[in-house]
Amino acid sequence: MDIDNIIELLFSIAPAVIVGTIAYYFFKQHIENENRMRRFLLQKDLQKESFPLRLQAYERMTLFLERTSPSKLLTRVLPTSSNKEDYESLLIATIEQEFEHNLSQQIYVSDQCWSITQAAKNATIQLIRKATIQEQTDTANKLREIILTDLMDKPAPSNAALAFIKEEVSEMW
Repeated sequence: MDIDNIIELLFSIAPAVIVGTIAYYFFKQHIENENRMRRFLLQKDLQKESFPLRLQAYERMTLFLERTSPSKLLTRVLPTSSNKEDYESLLIATIEQEFEHNLSQQIYVSDQCWSITQAAKNATIQLIRKATIQEQTDTANKLREIILTDLMDKPAPSNAALAFIKEEVSEMW
């Protein structure tokens, strides 16, 4: 074969190679677009099903924070005796029980929301413990009074967590 035959062969093969390359590129793009469309539709269906669950989880976290807010907790959980340590234990056990009842909700809320909710729970427990160890606290009723007095000066720990939840839920719309 001489050079002229090779050049003629290349010129006759070149259109087929170009058409084949373009066809490969378009088919590849088409398949990728189809895969993206399938993933999008699947994600859309999953969101449609998970949105009510997420919203319910935020509702449960709100209910938990409202129920463990010191002012509401103290009116709902009354002391069984005048012993301040017994009342402290009862309040903390009530908070822990409420929290354990809602542990599964962490799957549906953001990590930041869950961390803030835990921090509010721990801050409420700290508030109760600090009030218990004060010198003027000698009875369960005095403990209630001191906790409520402390809340007049500063907001309840659950208030910040509730504000965060409201903001996060408003972003979901």
